[in-house]
Amino acid sequence: MTSLLGVLIAVRAVSWQAPDSQAQLYAGRFGEQAIRAQVARDAPHVIRWWEGAAVLGGIVAMSTLDQPLQRYIQGHRSASGDDLAGVARRMGQVEVFGTVAGAMLVVGTSGHRPALNRAALRVVASLALAGTLSSAGKLLTGRPRPDQVGDADDLKLFSGHESLPSGHTTMAFALATSLANEIHRPWVTVGLLTVASGTGWSRLNDDKHWLSDVLTGAGVGIASAQLVDGRWTVFHLHPPAVLAAPGGVAFVWRAAF
Repeated sequence: MTSLLGVLIAVRAVSWQAPDSQAQLYAGRFGEQAIRAQVARDAPHVIRWWEGAAVLGGIVAMSTLDQPLQRYIQGHRSASGDDLAGVARRMGQVEVFGTVAGAMLVVGTSGHRPALNRAALRVVASLALAGTLSSAGKLLTGRPRPDQVGDADDLKLFSGHESLPSGHTTMAFALATSLANEIHRPWVTVGLLTVASGTGWSRLNDDKHWLSDVLTGAGVGIASAQLVDGRWTVFHLHPPAVLAAPGGVAFVWRAAF
């Protein structure tokens, strides 16, 4: 898994172009009118309240399948499936997403590629936001894992239980979406999201999460990457500005009203 992502980073690092260079190339080929059209297409999507409500409603509706699906998967569980799950869940673990972000920073720094460094910081910010939201959700809902309780509707607020959302799935989708946004290759996007979906399936197979936990985690991971990358916006927040100082790096979100 780590090797595959490392290859993708290396391939992208070789051909990485700064945004200004891309814009100049685009201008030379297509002219001012095309640039205006491109800017309109690149404008961030403003998330409306009803879109959030629709997603939440869909997850609630899918939660009716939590227990039936859990019983089916556990009834058909196999040793080979467990082995596959052991590999698939690693994309949501720090040894993978931490290694990928770190490798991007190292390659960008050693190769004097500021565009790659900025991309790496966006990946880090996406993971940080996803991890924060996931931890907050776990703390708030206090939902027990399926291997701890047989009732999917058993929510115990602030109880310390950590089923909702799935942290592995959240981080896997945040990493996959952020990398896909940086690499801009359809086949890479499909591959990354497929691997991230495998991470979500592994949590169902291991009886660590309900279906709605996994769906919520995927949504949080995707949204975190899209917000940081500036493709989505909510509450008039812009993507974070990166402030570098001798003591470290800080990500600051700015609001525009």
